[in-house]
Amino acid sequence: MLNLKNQIVFITGASSGIGRSCARAFAQIGAHVILTARGKERVEKVAAEIRSEFGVKALALQLDVTDRAAVFSAVDQLPDEWSRIRVLVNNAGKALGLDKSYSARIEHLEGMLETNVKGVIHVTSAIAPGMVARDEGHIIQIGSAAGHWVYPGGTIYCATKHAVKAFNEGLKMDMHGTQVRVSSVDPGLVETEFSIVRFDGDKERADAVYANTTPLTPDDVADAVLWCATRPAHVNISDILMLCTDQSHATMVNRRVK
Repeated sequence: MLNLKNQIVFITGASSGIGRSCARAFAQIGAHVILTARGKERVEKVAAEIRSEFGVKALALQLDVTDRAAVFSAVDQLPDEWSRIRVLVNNAGKALGLDKSYSARIEHLEGMLETNVKGVIHVTSAIAPGMVARDEGHIIQIGSAAGHWVYPGGTIYCATKHAVKAFNEGLKMDMHGTQVRVSSVDPGLVETEFSIVRFDGDKERADAVYANTTPLTPDDVADAVLWCATRPAHVNISDILMLCTDQSHATMVNRRVK
């Protein structure tokens, strides 16, 4: 098991859901965490909770991963004690709407492409060179089962997650000959705020996604991420596809009749 105590872990989309759970999981083993999100107050609250509960350092940064200049500036301006990033968790992402691809609202199309694809590339491009220079590090993408399968109403979202999967496979090749590891953790149905965002705040519609089934939790995904990151240095976990027991494929979800 790789010891990450006192190491720096950089997590995007860390104010809630999977990102928040990842931050807590790494903090629990003694890592110091850099938490980024677009909402300043929410990410600062998570950082404060982590400092209080786990006694580690937690730095909160307000950051929009779609803004390449802002991403590079934030990484370049990190204080020295935070600059040696050992693990990057690219978690920020979104799904918007369930329209057919040819009728998707332009703001949905651009929102998913900018965050899910460009955002991942921006953050990776800002942090990876330092890892290569130090010949150590680990880049972990939070992918999706949607990067393995396509489902009706999810064409654009699935396309972005397929892009992340391809990017990650190529990134491992780019890192060939270095000690930088590259992984992807690809969950299926996870109960977070994800569906509320997808349905423009319609909580009733979002709740229906998880009705009468037992989905994954953010902590389940964080556990897989932590497992990847703590394997011995010579072990690279390329990809984990994880589903709840009630899910067998993109649209095959067992719902119990009450």
